[in-house]
Amino acid sequence: MQKIFRAAFILWLLCANLPVLQAASPWGANYFPNVELITQDGETVRFFDDLIKDKIVVINFIYTSCPDTCPLETAQLVKVQNLLGERVGKDVFFYSISIDPENDTPEALSEYRQRFGAKWTFLTGNNEDIISLRRKLGLYIEEIQDGSNNHNVSMIIGNQATGQWMKRSPFENTYVLADQVGNWLSGWKSVQPDKDYADAPELRSISLGEQLYRTRCATCHTVTGNELPGALGPDLLGVTERRR
Repeated sequence: MQKIFRAAFILWLLCANLPVLQAASPWGANYFPNVELITQDGETVRFFDDLIKDKIVVINFIYTSCPDTCPLETAQLVKVQNLLGERVGKDVFFYSISIDPENDTPEALSEYRQRFGAKWTFLTGNNEDIISLRRKLGLYIEEIQDGSNNHNVSMIIGNQATGQWMKRSPFENTYVLADQVGNWLSGWKSVQPDKDYADAPELRSISLGEQLYRTRCATCHTVTGNELPGALGPDLLGVTERRR
């Protein structure tokens, strides 16, 4: 009986001091810079208070005049957005923050967002504030800062409430990314489809060319002969004959 009372007393102490323990967490307001940012709609928000507090988030850094990786990254995230569906903006939040705030005005971000069909929030702000965010999120590489917009293309996904944070490649398989964001970070609380492994298709071997297409081209191009409305790039079927 004495052991039971002792265990109950220890449990009471832990519960009574829970707010103190939470306040001391390295992943709370005392860790993340609560800097002001401006959305594509011109609204001023705070990074911690308004964007990530108690939320599951996907955060990447881009700039709208980027000629290569940023458009691919955005197109890839649009696919993840489509897989998550109505959960985006409700229990999962995407944020793209510009590393070129001098040129990426809210108007430029709004146009870029609309061009890709993105439904998440794009942000700009003070350059030094954005650099401080990149450092805190582990996405700032000192060695490659050469005065250009050369930057780390990795993104960060996390659940601020639980303290789970992961650095991910935006070029990961979109289904894997959607699963990590939508299920891993929420402890698999969302309803899972009732499917039988017996119905799973048999895996086949793919050629090196198909692997290259799926990992580097499929984000923007189809290869069916039927170009989809609003496609980011042309259909590639027969491209070698057309470009001789």
